[in-house]
Amino acid sequence: MDIDAWVWWLIGAVGLGIPLVLTAMPELGMFAVGALAASATAALGGGIVAQVLVFVVVSVALTAAVRSIANRSRDQRPQHRSGIDALRGRTAVVVERVDGSGGRVKLAGEIWSARTLDADAAYEPGSQVDVVDIDGATAVVM
Repeated sequence: MDIDAWVWWLIGAVGLGIPLVLTAMPELGMFAVGALAASATAALGGGIVAQVLVFVVVSVALTAAVRSIANRSRDQRPQHRSGIDALRGRTAVVVERVDGSGGRVKLAGEIWSARTLDADAAYEPGSQVDVVDIDGATAVVM
C-alpha cells in the first residue's frame, strides 16, 4: 500500500491536533497548521524539501506571531484597580479615635476598623487620614 506524502502530513496534523485539544498547548496547534500547509504543498506536487520548508516556516511564523500577541496582552496592565488595591492611597475620615490598637474610619462610604501605621500616633474623630495598607479587614492609616 503506497500512501501519498500529503496523507502523511495530514495524519501528522491530526496527530498534533489531538494532544492540542487534550493538553491545551497552543504550540501543538501551530505545528498542526504547519503540517496542514505541508500537506497542501505535497498535494500540489512540491518535493520533500519544499514540504519540510513550508512546515518549518509556517510553524515558526505562527509561533512568533502568537507569542508577540500574548506578550503584548500580558504586559498591558488593567486600567482600574479593584479590591484592596483600590483602597490603598485613599483618604478616610476618622469616626472613632484611631491609634496603634484600633479605631474606626469611614473609607469608601463604609465603616472600617483601623489602626495606625505608627504605634505611637493617634487621630481624633473628624481627622482625615491616608490608607497605607489593608490588613485583613483593618485599614492601616497614617
